Amino acid sequence: MTASEPTIVATSGGHRVGGRTRVMFDALVHHAVDLSGAHGRRPRVMYVGTAIGDAEHFTARMTEAARIAGFDLTPLHLFPMPNVEDVEGAVLDQDVIWVMGGSVANLLAVWRVHGLDHIMRRAWRAGVVLSGVSAGSICWFEGGATDSFGPDLRPVTNALGLLPYGNGVHYDVDEGRRPMIHRLVADGTLPTAHCTDDGVGLVYRGTDLVEAVTEVPGKGAYLVRRDGDRAVEDRVEPRRPTSVSR
Repeated sequence: MTASEPTIVATSGGHRVGGRTRVMFDALVHHAVDLSGAHGRRPRVMYVGTAIGDAEHFTARMTEAARIAGFDLTPLHLFPMPNVEDVEGAVLDQDVIWVMGGSVANLLAVWRVHGLDHIMRRAWRAGVVLSGVSAGSICWFEGGATDSFGPDLRPVTNALGLLPYGNGVHYDVDEGRRPMIHRLVADGTLPTAHCTDDGVGLVYRGTDLVEAVTEVPGKGAYLVRRDGDRAVEDRVEPRRPTSVSR
């Protein structure tokens, strides 16, 4: 069972501190699993940690989070080499791909070396739900604002482009991101941008934004569009997913 049409869940959330563990999957990850149609069996979730250099300690945390959630987790490592012989087969065998945050610039470079950019596109078309947080959100769009190159935010404009928009993450907690997204949209560096406060995710069917969802009450999503030589921002009120309560 896969999603009925190409589906992406792009987020600034998905994790929280567990009662007995360092990390648990929060409602946005569970919502991505629900959208995959994986019911009546253990969902197959692939964790991709390229953006943090496949850090083994975080892979261990994700493995424990998956055990608690009842998921069958497959980590995909690309350092120092792919940890599976058939990368495309492993990706296409999943219900959900969850991409960790970190350096989106490094993620894109490494994925392209290994052909994972094309594999992700094929998986998306096949109904595997693509999802992730921060860098794992920006990667699906045309680009966004990133600290991949240093502490000062800079634009990245060579993301995978499955979604024909810009993307702004951590919109409410990193004070530099909102004004940079506005500048990038106003000067045409980015197209209309879809942005998320921490704890909020955006759900796309094909390339259409169909809803915003949140793990945290009071948080928002935003559409930033160009109007002449300026950017205009509209708030989108997210709903709480029904599958998991915080």
